[in-house]
Amino acid sequence: MTPFKAGLLFVTVVFVAVFFVFGKQNPFEHEFVLKAAFQNAANIAETSPVRIAGVDVGRVSGISRSPDSTAAVVTMKIRRDGLPIHRDAQLKIRPRIFLEGNFFVDLQPGTPQAGNLRSGATIPVAQTASPVQLDQVLGALQADTRKNLQTLIQGYGDALYGQPSASEDAAADPSTRGKRASQSLNDSLRYAPQALRGVATVNGALLGTELHDLSRFIAGQARISGALASNEGDLKDLITNFNRTAGAFASEEANLRSTIHLLPGVLQRANPAFAALNAAFPPTRAFAREILPGIRELPATIDAAFPWIDQTRQLLSPAELQGLVSDLRPTVPNLAELVNGTVRLLPKVDLVAKCMTRVILPTGDVKLNDPPLSTGVENYKEFFQALTGLSGESQNFDGNGQYTRFATGGGTQSISTGSLPGQGPLFGNAATKPLGTRPARPAGKPPYNRTYPCYKNPRPNLNAAQTGAGP
Repeated sequence: MTPFKAGLLFVTVVFVAVFFVFGKQNPFEHEFVLKAAFQNAANIAETSPVRIAGVDVGRVSGISRSPDSTAAVVTMKIRRDGLPIHRDAQLKIRPRIFLEGNFFVDLQPGTPQAGNLRSGATIPVAQTASPVQLDQVLGALQADTRKNLQTLIQGYGDALYGQPSASEDAAADPSTRGKRASQSLNDSLRYAPQALRGVATVNGALLGTELHDLSRFIAGQARISGALASNEGDLKDLITNFNRTAGAFASEEANLRSTIHLLPGVLQRANPAFAALNAAFPPTRAFAREILPGIRELPATIDAAFPWIDQTRQLLSPAELQGLVSDLRPTVPNLAELVNGTVRLLPKVDLVAKCMTRVILPTGDVKLNDPPLSTGVENYKEFFQALTGLSGESQNFDGNGQYTRFATGGGTQSISTGSLPGQGPLFGNAATKPLGTRPARPAGKPPYNRTYPCYKNPRPNLNAAQTGAGP
């Protein structure tokens, strides 16, 4: 390295070291930025110290105007030894001693229970205070103000020691008529012990039941005031709307007075209603518990019903419903005739059903005793089995349909059917002599009465059939 470069490097290092020494800044330290809103920051300036318990922990780095209010925002840089700073921290602008001059920011970090603030946070106006200067006190007592104050004191003296007028006596309580206000005030001292005893009870209650109740209450009020101060615009709107509401009530003063007059009677009648309501709460609570499972299933049921509702809405639309009505209109007269016919048909169907259930079906359940040909099954089953066998034998067919072929065996016994309509007699040979026919052929047709109900007939005794004579 040349002597020139070495000298330039030395001068640069010395300059940087002197700058940070006299500037009192540490380039490797990240300072904590804290902002606070003050009603008046005229007594504070940049580079003014920030102190905690009289110890410098930072400096004021900037002063600006709050964009949404008339307050001033003071920006401070706090060193690490001044941390942590909590949410309920309080700041005051205080004068320094005579030899120091100017003012400083007195910082009270707050309590750990409130939580810590992050760098860049802003303390609201409710947690800050500015000093009151002597010129502000003297400026408040101008000539016109002092004159108004004298007038106020004179009026207060007249109110206490002046004699009441006739109109004032007419509107006053009978016990105070003809007396000055000071005399009535002295008379009220007779009731002071009882009243003060109640005030003492209230003050005792305000102390709380545990240690630091009052301090916690004040801290809570401070947080509420801070929240209100941070929403100054909304608070103005609230006051404006409240003013309008109060004006509306004032315009309805007569109606409001009548309402208040009727309120005691309403309250008396409300007590039984509330008692009945309280008695109804247990069943209502039980019903609410029972209905909870159904309520939990209700969203899924509604989701499942949506497609059906969509289809139903389309089906009931004018285009679909009117077309359906038009198609069904010719059917309505026929449907009416069908209903009338059904009314006449149903009694007949009822008679048929009675005949089937009381006569025909029970007869089909009878087992036929015809030894040695008895099968031991119901006769309706024998009928269907015979049809099955006949169907198996009727595999031959011609142009006239299926036919059954019987291969008869030869025998010495010739039998004949007698003359058949259109065919004449049929002949055959039997191996043994026929014994007869069962059941025996009746001599004539049984009587047939169309007017006698079928279901009233007795069930036939199928096992009582007699054997007819042989050839």
